[in-house]
Amino acid sequence: MPELPEVETVANGVHERIHGQTIYSVWTSNKPQTFKSPPALIAEVLTGSRIDRVHRVGKTIVVDLHRPDATHAQFLVHLGMTGRLLVSSPETPIPPHTHATLTLSSGRELRFVDARRFGRLSVTALDETYTGPGREPLTISLEDFVALFHGRKTPIKAALLNQSLLHGVGNIYADESLFHAGIRPRRHAGRISRAELSRLRDALQSVLRHAIQLGGSSVSDYVDADGVAGFFQLEHRVYMRTGEPCLVCKTPIQRILLAGRGTHFCPTCQK
Repeated sequence: MPELPEVETVANGVHERIHGQTIYSVWTSNKPQTFKSPPALIAEVLTGSRIDRVHRVGKTIVVDLHRPDATHAQFLVHLGMTGRLLVSSPETPIPPHTHATLTLSSGRELRFVDARRFGRLSVTALDETYTGPGREPLTISLEDFVALFHGRKTPIKAALLNQSLLHGVGNIYADESLFHAGIRPRRHAGRISRAELSRLRDALQSVLRHAIQLGGSSVSDYVDADGVAGFFQLEHRVYMRTGEPCLVCKTPIQRILLAGRGTHFCPTCQK
């Protein structure tokens, strides 16, 4: 599933290509799994609206809309496991599993493609603002970051994946950040010292920013707004490197199951 850097990359790419344009028409596949809002309502809200901004909130792509009646709304796109949001010329063949096409004033199209249909499309109520379920990891202060884990008995890896605490962090970047901070994923979140949590916050923000610079990690179906893969998977230190030597100490990377997720770590570098 695309995580914060992948969603940020897609949102930024889409914004560069379509902000300021008006949505002339909307086509949807009407597949019920894909739509949290009724397709007819999505078409009604989007048609005639100007796209002011495309940005990320957690793992959700948010399209800010200025409507003809001067009200504001938002179009929310969650990519799920295999979702793609592509900006295409109309002569480009429509990919299989396309569930929404927005025709824009430039003549280009914004297409939502999702083979497995775990992605979701919706619109907010008029003048409502989507804020996401948890705190933003790229901007959270140290004090607020430490407070998130105070007294928690869950493993730190599970806490990092809890979207009600930090939204946008998934399996890849939790594993990579814990490695860079030197913290084992099984340790209880509430027992980690302030100094270690400071290292973890710095590592998390550094890893996320570096991944955004490299266009995210393409380990499955993820591509950006032009259909191009990311490169951060070439920088992974532990994720999906089970049995391979640690790039720091040469100890084989281990994999365990934690919070229902495959978890990768170095037993020597992480304490």
